[in-house]
Amino acid sequence: MSADATIREAPWKAGLRGARANLGPGLVLQAAALVIVLAYYHHAPTHAAFERLMAFRAGTGFVFGILSTGLFGGVLPFLYLRSNPETRDHHRWSEGVFLTAFWAYKGLEIEILYRVLAHVVGTGHDALTIATKALLDQLVYCPVFAVPLTVVAYQWCAVRFSTATVVADFRTPGWYGRTVLPTLIANIGVWVPAVAIIYAMPTPLQLPLQNLVLCFFTLLLAHLNRRRHVRP
Repeated sequence: MSADATIREAPWKAGLRGARANLGPGLVLQAAALVIVLAYYHHAPTHAAFERLMAFRAGTGFVFGILSTGLFGGVLPFLYLRSNPETRDHHRWSEGVFLTAFWAYKGLEIEILYRVLAHVVGTGHDALTIATKALLDQLVYCPVFAVPLTVVAYQWCAVRFSTATVVADFRTPGWYGRTVLPTLIANIGVWVPAVAIIYAMPTPLQLPLQNLVLCFFTLLLAHLNRRRHVRP
């Protein structure tokens, strides 16, 4: 595909192209998350291990979510990219520091989201409660706040922290449709089922499971991207 064709590509087409690329990794992650949830409810040793994690979380408050999400969303994916010669030169240490700080903040944000939804919608694990939380997550929180902020953060990294470049792009008409919408569409097939599975867990265990899905999703996409770049 030529550069001109890529520029002219409709946002929804770019999103669908991304969704197709994410399909395989998404199915793997959804299956893995489902296995963890089923093990929690039906495998006594796993249940006991998660109960100890919940007890530990009770004593750490928001600190656990901040540190764990910074690790799983920022540190581990960045170290993976730095460990591969094909991607090392494209990801500087300053980017790793920023993304770690960004995902640490996101850990606080997501923890607040989960607690608010538990307070407003309830802590039950019935189908209606899970579906309500998943819809509020994916149809309100993500398109209005989470995805735009994440897109801006990664765009800022991509342009070597040039604020002027990001602001100029934001001021160009059609910014949301051009920049945010493709990401929303590309990830919806992964994260709608994934968050439904996450909300099946007790509230204190939702963020740890989300961290695992986030980390492996990022690693899988980075691996696929690396393979595309080195393919002859």
